[in-house]
Amino acid sequence: MDEKERLAVEKEIEQRAREIEEILRSYLPAEEGCQRTVIEAMRYSILSGGKRLRPMLMQETYKLCGGTGESVRPFMAAMEMIHTYSLVHDDLPAMDNDEYRRGRKTTHVVYGEGMAVLAGDGLLNYAFETALKVFDNCEVDGIPLTERYRAGIRALSVLAGKAGIYGMIGGQTADLEAEAGQPDSEQLLFIHEHKTAALIEASMMIGAILAGADEAVIKAVEECASHIGIAFQIQDDILDVSGDEAALGKPVGSDEKNCKQTYVTVCGLEKAAEEVRIRSRKALDILKGLPGDSAFLQRLTEYLIYRDR
Repeated sequence: MDEKERLAVEKEIEQRAREIEEILRSYLPAEEGCQRTVIEAMRYSILSGGKRLRPMLMQETYKLCGGTGESVRPFMAAMEMIHTYSLVHDDLPAMDNDEYRRGRKTTHVVYGEGMAVLAGDGLLNYAFETALKVFDNCEVDGIPLTERYRAGIRALSVLAGKAGIYGMIGGQTADLEAEAGQPDSEQLLFIHEHKTAALIEASMMIGAILAGADEAVIKAVEECASHIGIAFQIQDDILDVSGDEAALGKPVGSDEKNCKQTYVTVCGLEKAAEEVRIRSRKALDILKGLPGDSAFLQRLTEYLIYRDR
């Protein structure tokens, strides 16, 4: 991807991210009542910027698979809430102890550790309250009511599973335990597959499910998302070593500071970059083989995997 193509994709991403931001704001709770502080901390955490990658992948996969209505919107918001809660908890002193996220002070630095824990808990719980709103509008999109209910329930199941102990939390557990030892490349791939790729898999699968895609397409989308997620995380490891702090919006070298083993420290920069290339090609090949127009998803995938921030 040359400089001109990169700038064009960035412009497309920014436009879609602004649209997603409005969707997200429409589902967030108001800062009021005795619980005002935790809601304020929730909103501070989730409205601090970011690529909105996961809801974007969900929305684009939904369109790719023929979805035309708005049933995907509550799930888009819910996914970003779950992703943000994981970051809030990940930044805590008991985990990575980071002071900056997306160029701003992390939630625990601004609101204290206790309120940051509650803000993360609040985002996780509110995510499912939000996703359940899919059933408020079940007679849309031209899909029969029974199928709409079935798709909504399956999407909720995917969301819960990929965010839980057999998905993201399982990966976070393995990541935390790996800090006390010397994980090999296979263990690190397990961590990346679950801690990072699981929510990307959920995002793209939910988009396909809500659009009424068949099983073969849903399975292909899951595999594609797995490659994207792992490549994305390995690139993140690379950037932690060689990235620019101003561009990233967070300190580089945090993994080394925390004595944390990554795919780069275990396998080296050259092998890590090659793994990114291999998984990128596999993801793009799957996208090209899917029905529908995947042009933007291909550009988005290539940009995200080879990003410099």
